[in-house]
Amino acid sequence: MNKNDLIAAVAEEADLSKAKAAEVVDAVFGAIEKTLKKKEEVRLVGFGTFATAEREASKGRNPRTGEEIDIPASTSVRFKPGKTLKDAVN
Repeated sequence: MNKNDLIAAVAEEADLSKAKAAEVVDAVFGAIEKTLKKKEEVRLVGFGTFATAEREASKGRNPRTGEEIDIPASTSVRFKPGKTLKDAVN
C-alpha cells in the first residue's frame, strides 16, 4: 500500500472525498513528524509507538578496500508495534 492507496482507503472508510482524506492523512503525518523532531514519542495505544534513537559515531570498514571509515552520529526513527497490532497480524 502506498500513500495514494491509504488516502483512498481513508476516504472510503470515513465517507470523505479523496481531497479531504488527503488533507487528513497529511495532517497526521505532519503531526507525527513535528513531534519526532522535538525528540518526543508518538504513542498510539493499540497501534504502536514511534520514537527517535540516537546513534553514536563509530568506525567502519569499506568492504571493497578494507579502508577504515568514520560513520557519523545520526538520529533514526524507530517503531514498536503495540499488542493489538501484533495480534491482528498474527
